[in-house]
Amino acid sequence: MPATKRRFLSDLWALTKPYWQSGERVQSGLLLAVIVGMSLGIVYLNVLFNEWNNLFYNSLQEKDVDAFFRLFGRFALLAALFIIVAVYQIYLRQMLQIRWRRWLTERYEARWLEAHAYYRLRFENGATDNPDQRISEDIGGFVEQTLALTLGFLESAVSLASFSVILWGLSGDIHILDIKVPGTMLWAAVLYAGFGSWLTHVIGRPLIRLNFLQQRYEADYRFALVRVRENAEAIALYGGETEEARGLGGRFAHVVANWWGIMRRQKRLTWFSAGYSQAAVVFPFLVAAPRYFSGAIQLGGLMQTASAFGQVQSSLSWFIDAYTRLAQWKATVDRLTGFAAALEALEGRRGEGLARRDAPAGQGLALDGARLGLPDGRTLLDNVSLTVAPGERVMVAGPAGCGKSTLFRAIGGLWPYAAGSLAMPAGQRVLFLPQRPYLPIAALAAAVAYPDAPEAYGEARIAAALADCGLPHLADKLGEQRHWSQELSAGEQQRLGFARALLIAPRWLFCDEATSALDEASEQALYGLLTARLPDTAIVSIAHRPALAAFHSRVARFVPAGDGGPAEFRLDAAAPSPAAA
Repeated sequence: MPATKRRFLSDLWALTKPYWQSGERVQSGLLLAVIVGMSLGIVYLNVLFNEWNNLFYNSLQEKDVDAFFRLFGRFALLAALFIIVAVYQIYLRQMLQIRWRRWLTERYEARWLEAHAYYRLRFENGATDNPDQRISEDIGGFVEQTLALTLGFLESAVSLASFSVILWGLSGDIHILDIKVPGTMLWAAVLYAGFGSWLTHVIGRPLIRLNFLQQRYEADYRFALVRVRENAEAIALYGGETEEARGLGGRFAHVVANWWGIMRRQKRLTWFSAGYSQAAVVFPFLVAAPRYFSGAIQLGGLMQTASAFGQVQSSLSWFIDAYTRLAQWKATVDRLTGFAAALEALEGRRGEGLARRDAPAGQGLALDGARLGLPDGRTLLDNVSLTVAPGERVMVAGPAGCGKSTLFRAIGGLWPYAAGSLAMPAGQRVLFLPQRPYLPIAALAAAVAYPDAPEAYGEARIAAALADCGLPHLADKLGEQRHWSQELSAGEQQRLGFARALLIAPRWLFCDEATSALDEASEQALYGLLTARLPDTAIVSIAHRPALAAFHSRVARFVPAGDGGPAEFRLDAAAPSPAAA
C-alpha cells in the first residue's frame, strides 16, 4: 500500500477512534448494532423479493390466477416490512449522526479554545484556513458521509454475498476450450462491474482535489463577505466599495473557476456512469436469453436471474455509484485531519513563549531577560527586564511598531516568539483592555460583564459603572441583545471597557491604548476614576499622550535602534500624579 494511503487510513482512524472509545461508546454501539441489523434485514427482504419475482412471473406465464393474487398479498406484506425497516433505519442513523457530531464538535471546540489555540493558529502558515468552517460544516459532513458510506458498503457487501449464491445457482455453464465453467452470470457480473469500477476511478480521481479546493474557496469567499459586514462603516467612510467589489470578485472567481473544473470532470464521469447504468439494465437479459429461448428456464427464472444479476452488479458497482461522495468525503477528511494535526502541533508546543512561574507572596510582576521576536525571525526587544509592584502604575511609551503591544501579548501568554521568564502572583485576577474591547453579540449587561456572567454583579452595579464612565444613556438597554461593536462608536466602546474594569476590579490591569478614541479630558477623567476606584490594582498602560504619564509612577520607554535592530528599553520616573498635586 502506498505511503499516502497508509497515512490517510491512519489519520482517518485517529479521527474516528476517539468517539467509539468515549463514554458514549455503549449507547452509540448499541444504536449502530441496531442500524446494521436493519441493513441486513433489508438485504434479506431483497432476497425474498428476488424469490417472489420467480414465482410471480411464472404465474403470469402459466396464467395461474390464484397464484397471481396470492403473490400480490405476499408482496404487500414484504413491501410493508421493507418500508418500516427503511424508515427507522434512516431515523436511527440520523440519531447516531447527531450524537457523534455533537461529541466531535464539543471536542474540537474545546481543543480550539484551549491554551489560545484559536489565536496561535494564525501563525501556522495558512495550513488551517477557516477553522470555523471546519468545525461548523466539515465535522457534520464527515459524520454524515462516514455513516452513509460505511453502511452502504456493508449493505452492498452482504447483498453481494447473498445474491452471488443465488446467481451461481441460477447460472448455467459455459464451455471454453472444452472446459466447463460454471456460474456464467456471476462471472459476467464480476467482469462487468470490475471494468466499470476501474474506469470510474481513472475518470473521477481528480474530483478529490477539486472538492477539497472548492470547500476552501467557498469558505474564503464567505469569510470575505463577513469582513465587509463587520467593517461596513469604515468601508463606507473610505468609499472602498470598488476595492471591496474587486476583492470579493477575485475570491468568487476562484469559486467559479474551480466549480467549472468540477463540472467538466463530473460531466465525463456522468457520461460513463449513465451509460454503464443503462447497459446494466439489458446486459443480464442478453447473457441469460439463450437459456430462456432454449427452454432451460422459464420467464420467472429469467426475471429472477436478471434481478439477482442486478443486485450482484449493483453491489460490485458500489464504488462507481459512490465515487462522487467518496471524493467529497476524502476532501472533508483531509481538512479535518489537517486541522487536528495543527491543533496537536500547538499542544506539543504549549510551552512556547515566556517561561511562567508564580511570584513569591507579596511580590509583583517580574519580567526577566525577555526577548521578543517576529515570525520572520526579526528581534523587537532583547534582554528586557521589568518589575511592577502590586498597586504600582507603569506607562509604556514608544513609537508605533517598536513592540509595545507584542510585549503585552507575551505577558498574556499569546506570543510564541518570545523567550525569558515571567513571574506573576498566583490566583490574582488579570484583565487586558485592548484598543478596541471585544463585545459579544449578547445582551448589553453580558457585554459589559464579559468574560464574567452579568448575574455576578447585577444590573444596578452594571448600570452604575456605565454611568460613571460616561454612558448613562445605555443604562436602560442592559437587556437588549445587539451587535454592540457595530452599534457603539469607538469612544463608547472604550468607555464600556473601563466600566468592565471597574466591575471586575482586577489586581492587574493592562491597558493597550485603551483611550485612543477619546479626547484628553475624557481620557484623564477615566484614568482618574481608575486610580480612585481601584487603588490596589497595578496598572500598566501603553499610551502615546504625554499627559497620561502623570497617572503613573514610572515610564518604560522603547527607543528604536537606528540600524533596525532591537529597540532599547529605558525606565524613567513619571510626572507627579494629579491626585498628589
